[in-house]
Amino acid sequence: MTVVSNVAMSDQEKQAYVDYITEKNGRKPKHVEVTVDGDYVDLKYYLEDVPFERIRRITGYLVGTMDNWNDAKTAEEKDRVKHSIGGCGAMECL
Repeated sequence: MTVVSNVAMSDQEKQAYVDYITEKNGRKPKHVEVTVDGDYVDLKYYLEDVPFERIRRITGYLVGTMDNWNDAKTAEEKDRVKHSIGGCGAMECL
């Protein structure tokens, strides 16, 4: 959504600002506020959220999920020794 203050602006001009922001940041804005003050234009925008995938180190590999692992690698992960700090188990220290 593009909101313009202080001046009438065509859809083509609004799209030019959206394209500028997209090119500058590498992702699309979800909200743009354009304020025109004489020769100056103030752009305030909020970008779309970036998809986040957790990456962990398991059995020497950096992985997001184990969905694509074969049976041998899955068994290796299941058999590994999981270490803890201070001698408490994973749920005991919480």
